[in-house]
Amino acid sequence: MIDLDSILRKKFPRIPGFLVRWIKKLVHIDFLNGFIGQGYQGVEFARECIKYLKINLVVEGLENIRTDGGARYTFACNHPLGGADAIALVKVMGELFGENCRFPVNDFLMNIKGLSNLFIPVNKVGRQSRELALGMENAFASDVQIGTFPAGKCSRKIDGKIQDVSWGKSFITKSLQYGREVVPCRFFGHNSKRFYRVDKIGKLLGMKFPLAMILLPDELYKAQGSTLRLVIGKPLPPEYFNNTKTPAQWAADIRGMVYSME
Repeated sequence: MIDLDSILRKKFPRIPGFLVRWIKKLVHIDFLNGFIGQGYQGVEFARECIKYLKINLVVEGLENIRTDGGARYTFACNHPLGGADAIALVKVMGELFGENCRFPVNDFLMNIKGLSNLFIPVNKVGRQSRELALGMENAFASDVQIGTFPAGKCSRKIDGKIQDVSWGKSFITKSLQYGREVVPCRFFGHNSKRFYRVDKIGKLLGMKFPLAMILLPDELYKAQGSTLRLVIGKPLPPEYFNNTKTPAQWAADIRGMVYSME
């Protein structure tokens, strides 16, 4: 079960009490713990969670992926929802590769014990420790399949459109370093208007606390009964990424490629 109070106090020691109480009301903790308490682990957790949410997951492009063990992939996805899309990615990759897949996540999400065995923790608040960096390095060097959201956070409203912030380059540099094929993937979806309003308010107030992030469990709750579409593109081999562009430029190109997928 999730002990939200202790999690928040550990991650944000100075968070005010009224904000803790507000967050606990927003996250539908009984609904979440009602599922978590069933004890599912790993890929089964993701598969059963999609059922619990009654999400109709439509996946296109599975024929592009080889599952005979002859390829190592880095799936690079946009991140429109921040919850349902992440769970869906675990489900899809798990059904392709079993438990032989890993997902870099904010170390905050390691509190989801049912999925923690598939997660690679990355400390996005403060300096990343050597231990966490080594875990990431070992994962990319291994034969596990990697699923990642290079934006590092879910999409925001930018220039009037729901889209990711700029993608980080590490998925390119690590994939090239270890000879991985990059698979561009696009999720189709968006969060509520309230989510983007709250995000805008937080930015206007100059708040360091990620105000919109606390609405993500509520957005997951609201995703019940929805249809979520995922399009999987054709893998790009390491030689595709030549020296004509920097890793950052290639990351931007793959981001653009993802948003051109229909």
